[in-house]
Amino acid sequence: MADRGLTKDDLRAAVSAGTISESQAASVLALSEARRGVRENIDGLNEPFELFKGFNEIFIVVGLGILFGGYIGVAALFEELLIGPIIAMVSIWFLSRYFIRTRRMVAPAIALALMFSSSAGVLGLAVAPMFAPDPTVATEIEAYFAYSVAYQPISATVAALAMIGFWYVFRVPFALFLISISVFMAVFGYTSRGGASFDNFEQIFLLTSQGPFSVITIALGFVALFIALRFDMSDPHRVTLNASNAFWLHVIAAPAIVNTVAMTLFSLGSTPALIGVFLFVLLMAVFAIAIDRRSFLISGVGYIVALAFTVIEGQAFTIIMILGAVLVLIGAKWEIWRGRIMRTLPNFPGKDRLPPWDQQKDTE
Repeated sequence: MADRGLTKDDLRAAVSAGTISESQAASVLALSEARRGVRENIDGLNEPFELFKGFNEIFIVVGLGILFGGYIGVAALFEELLIGPIIAMVSIWFLSRYFIRTRRMVAPAIALALMFSSSAGVLGLAVAPMFAPDPTVATEIEAYFAYSVAYQPISATVAALAMIGFWYVFRVPFALFLISISVFMAVFGYTSRGGASFDNFEQIFLLTSQGPFSVITIALGFVALFIALRFDMSDPHRVTLNASNAFWLHVIAAPAIVNTVAMTLFSLGSTPALIGVFLFVLLMAVFAIAIDRRSFLISGVGYIVALAFTVIEGQAFTIIMILGAVLVLIGAKWEIWRGRIMRTLPNFPGKDRLPPWDQQKDTE
């Protein structure tokens, strides 16, 4: 049988075992591919993305889902909110040691991370009454905020801490996405304790509304983006788990940054405000092309589309159609646009640590 040479799985196993670092793995594989002429023949250095390696992984995920759903039903019969999630988390941990550390499966890793996070959230709900009083509510909107103030931040904090430990041990990139979601939920709950009142959910994300959450949303988005860029710059050829870590952080960072800005502009309802939305999207597009992250742009634009349906009704389909056309145009000529943009931009810190663009085609 022919020698396959060194593979990504081999290097990832070496990183997990502590034999080499992520940066060393990236350098080794980049050198190996350069010697074999792999990089020179890749058109556009397409952004890597992997949800599963084969249908056997889907088969296992279905089995894990049925097993987890059955356990939830059995645990509910005993009405034990504290012991149930602890048993679930311990069981998921041992399953993760096999399917993630030993078998190195992608889809089961994502499924197990979701199950571990949800179990940790339930555990947080179980311990929350020890630290917060039972909220008194009247209307539906008051019920939501009363629950957020009393229980949600504690539950989300427990989930975030648990997932940080899960990511540290198993290095599942999707866990960073779940950590980010938990942090956003915790921050929302803690900031709601300031006593801000809202007439509807849209006001939560308006810059002109009460409370600091609208500004904090943007700040957390930039924090996630900063961490994602650190991962990206440590692996410009995107051959290690750092690239996957960055992918999921970009997915959460873009909506967080877009959220408050787009919501505020849409709420104004004026033509200049809508023009401002498109200019903001173009600025995002230039940034996404420069860092070579389609995930950042598509998640941001996707969130804007969702907001368009929520906030503006009559012009929503027109805006969506234009945004779709912009995405198609950018996607069709991504490599060409990136080459031109990167050569036009002046040198800035970290430019040489972004994915290479000099070998990308700049012709029709």
